Amino acid sequence: MQQSNQSSTLRRLTTVDEVEAVVGRPASVVVLKQISALDEGCRAVLARCPVAAFGYRDADGVSRTTFIGGTPGFARVHSPTRISFSLPESGVPHGPVSFFFLLPGVGEVLRVNGSVAAHKGAETTVDVEEAYVHCAQAVLRSRLWQPPGPPGPPVPAGPAAGLAGDGPLCRPGVAEFLAAAPFLALSTWDRSGGSDTSPRGDRRTVARILDGRTLAIPDRRGNKRADTLHNLLQDDRLSLAALVPGRAGVLHVRGRGAITDDPALLETMALRGTPPHLALLIDVEHAEVSGNDAVARSRPWTPGAHVDRGTVPDLMALAGEHLAAGSAGTGGGPPAFLLRLIGAIPGVDRLLRLVMNRAYRSGLRKEGYEDVGPGAGGRRRGSVRRRSVADGGTEGTENPLREVRIAEVRRETPSALTLVLEDVGKNPGTFDFRPGQFFTLVAGVDGRTVRRAYSASSAPGSSRLEVTVKHIEGGRFSTHVHRNLRPGDRLAVCGPSGTFHTEPRPPDQIVLVAAGSGVTPMMSMIRARLADRPGRDRIALLHSSRSAEETIFGDELTRLAKDNPDRLSVTHVLTGRDGRLDADGVRRWVTGLSPARDAHYYVCGPGPLMDTVQGVLAGLGVPDELVHQEHYTSARGTGTVATVPQEMTVERDGRPVGTVVVEPGQTLLDAGLAAGLPMPYSCTVGNCGDCMVRLRGGEVAQGEPNCLTPGQRADGYVLTCVGRPLSKVTLDITDQ
Repeated sequence: MQQSNQSSTLRRLTTVDEVEAVVGRPASVVVLKQISALDEGCRAVLARCPVAAFGYRDADGVSRTTFIGGTPGFARVHSPTRISFSLPESGVPHGPVSFFFLLPGVGEVLRVNGSVAAHKGAETTVDVEEAYVHCAQAVLRSRLWQPPGPPGPPVPAGPAAGLAGDGPLCRPGVAEFLAAAPFLALSTWDRSGGSDTSPRGDRRTVARILDGRTLAIPDRRGNKRADTLHNLLQDDRLSLAALVPGRAGVLHVRGRGAITDDPALLETMALRGTPPHLALLIDVEHAEVSGNDAVARSRPWTPGAHVDRGTVPDLMALAGEHLAAGSAGTGGGPPAFLLRLIGAIPGVDRLLRLVMNRAYRSGLRKEGYEDVGPGAGGRRRGSVRRRSVADGGTEGTENPLREVRIAEVRRETPSALTLVLEDVGKNPGTFDFRPGQFFTLVAGVDGRTVRRAYSASSAPGSSRLEVTVKHIEGGRFSTHVHRNLRPGDRLAVCGPSGTFHTEPRPPDQIVLVAAGSGVTPMMSMIRARLADRPGRDRIALLHSSRSAEETIFGDELTRLAKDNPDRLSVTHVLTGRDGRLDADGVRRWVTGLSPARDAHYYVCGPGPLMDTVQGVLAGLGVPDELVHQEHYTSARGTGTVATVPQEMTVERDGRPVGTVVVEPGQTLLDAGLAAGLPMPYSCTVGNCGDCMVRLRGGEVAQGEPNCLTPGQRADGYVLTCVGRPLSKVTLDITDQ
């Protein structure tokens, strides 16, 4: 192992005897708690667990640790010995892997080890080989589940304060993240193909920087199982992922580890005069802070994310059941029948919990911790500060999501289908909107939350909402819709949104021009108008498509025009047959209609078509206020991205609502939503303007093109859905 100057002189332990002379040997009862398949209790934990630490090695043998999940039940249990999950990372796991599953608000974790069985896209399938409950000490030491509070006094960072050089720990944002990180997941492997990912927690900061490439992690007293220490004696390669409560980012580190009992180093990690018995030295090869979708989506530090204790088994009671099963299988440890008899006594689970909580407190106090134990009071340093409702702040977020199920999937063309959505539950509500408006669909795709806006194609007021999705080559969401979604699947919707819509009392004549899937909002207008306004009103549609086969709603439009000849006319242009729709063609069609002077024009499609129609209508003297446009474009990347985390403060009417750290590459909107701030939004791709806020301070880079007008830009407005901070920023979300 390459060693830094500062750590090269520290004594190292290299044998099992040396390690066990310090930590002792694990008692047989510890090993007996391990089971070889997921029992009913384990499956209940996985069904409620929203996030887990995951350690694996890729095909090149590179060690990686990350956090996966985002929603309860993300790990799908196929059998007692097989699970699967999505891994939204570039590395593909191979060989032995390991997890620990976290229940927000609960101290103990469920550890699962196994090996990779199969891959399909982002889906990884694992064969389970062992599972057991890990004690709560790491979580309690770190106070992991306590809500982040206001910044406290500076955290001692040792050499990190003046860190310089080209080592991995000198990378932007790394030292600052480590100084605030009280908890991490550490992954190691042995020579026989076993993997272990264990939790590590400490007060304020769990890993200390010794120099630009060396970390030291205190190893305080535990259950003597010491898998990490024994693994490092066989294979020194390791990886870790660190958390800061309140932040959606994760610090990923990999390198090589060693064990030391150097008294001088251990003394620097003492708590109230009690040093750890050992420390891990990590020669860091790579360190990087990045956003993590599982942490952002699960929001584990918000009180609402903490599990209802009545919905999951008490993990200490579950450990007791595992011990009874292990004792029966081996004949070692306490008699299995006695353990089962004790477990059947009414109220014994609660008594066991009280005993264990007292044992946790006693053990942690002996290590030098103050104010310890489940439910311990106090607040710790964090990076998200939120005002309570009583203080004039706000809880939760605006634009609440509405859970829906897919009632029907209807194929419109080879490349377009319609999702028919209805509320989940026995009493579905109606979908009320103005014809032409859009809804934002929200779904988990390859382990990430993806939002996309689609115009409603149905008429408003029904208990079912129809949105039509055209498959876009390389489009993450549209590909997911076309390949994976089936009746019965669930999504969330947000909306309605958008200013492209007909008025409650539309004029007697509307003229519609659309290309491709731009016909979807027009279909909502046509359906609503024909259903609600019998009379002399007229609708004219000019629709450009590639071919008759690719004409969305082609058959229905033909039928509606035939049934309503005095009210609806439809003209199709097939570019494969007629060529692309140009200005002369648009002008001939519009003048042939002899439209009324107060007719309103609605145009939806690609930018070139919009410009063509706008030019034709202006040349015909149509006032701008009678022309309505909907752009079907998505903002591209900014091209400029900050390499360090940036602080974002959100205000409303001049009063602070909250402050959050935006990780490198993260948008302002994603960071705000992950922290539970009341960020307005809808389309999330820069089209609608619902997320427009005023930039009060700092610099923001935005994806282009987007819907901001030159005047709005000049007035200091930005779009949070495509905006990324280049510095510390302050946003005003006061209603515009």
